[in-house]
Amino acid sequence: MSDEEHHFEAKGDAGASKTFPQQAGTIRKNGYIVIKGRPCKVVEVSTSKTGKHGHAKCHFVAIDIFTAKKLEDIVPSSHNCDIPHVNRTDYQLIDISEDGFISLLTENGNTKDDLRLPTDDNLLSQIKDGFAEGKDLVVTVMSAMGEEQICALKDITKS
Repeated sequence: MSDEEHHFEAKGDAGASKTFPQQAGTIRKNGYIVIKGRPCKVVEVSTSKTGKHGHAKCHFVAIDIFTAKKLEDIVPSSHNCDIPHVNRTDYQLIDISEDGFISLLTENGNTKDDLRLPTDDNLLSQIKDGFAEGKDLVVTVMSAMGEEQICALKDITKS
C-alpha cells in the first residue's frame, strides 16, 4: 500500500438521472411525464382497449410545467415512459436586480442569484409590488430536468 494521500473533488450531482422510468399504464392524472423532452404535468389520460393483434395504448394530454404549452403523446401501456424528478423548494426573497434576476436566501444561509423573474405577468406583479412594499416574501421554485422557475409566492410578513 502506498502512503500517498488521494484527494477527490466532488463535482456535480453524483450522476443522478434527471428522469426515471415508469410503466405507461400506471401514470395517472396530475402525475408528471416527459413528452418531447419536456417535463409535463398530466391533465388527461385515456386508455384504448387492446386490438386484435396489439397492445392497449395510453393517450396522454399534458402541460409543460415551465412553458404551459399543451403536449400530447400516445404510448403502449406496457412500455416505459420517462418521468421527471420534480422538486419544489422555498426561498426567501432578498433583492430584485434591474436586469431581471432575483436574489434568494437558501436554507443554509447562502444566496442563490441565478434565477430570472417569472414570465407570468400576475406572479411578476405580485413579486414586484410585494417587494416594493417591503413585505417578507417566500418564493417557491420548481425544478426539473436542469431547469428552474418560480411558480408561487407567499407573504410571511408578521402583522
